[in-house]
Amino acid sequence: MEDFSITQKEAERIYVKIASLEVSIKKQQQYINSEDLFFDNVEFMQLMNISVRTAQKWRDGKIIGFSQVGSKIYYRLSDIQKLLNENYNPKRES
Repeated sequence: MEDFSITQKEAERIYVKIASLEVSIKKQQQYINSEDLFFDNVEFMQLMNISVRTAQKWRDGKIIGFSQVGSKIYYRLSDIQKLLNENYNPKRES
């Protein structure tokens, strides 16, 4: 087996890259796990594969919670997950 060695400068460069990746991963995990992750109306409709009218009916019928700032509408990820969980139909055993 060959000996493997790196210079101090190379080691520092690798360390900086690893530290940068660690920070990036922690930020993404925080963002993904956040209860405050929001989708705007367009993202929500694309995610659920629904029309503007269906999204409006769901809001009017209090099927999905939402926030409105001016004319922009936002949906919490947790509300979307709740909607899907409440309407989940488990697999039937044969």
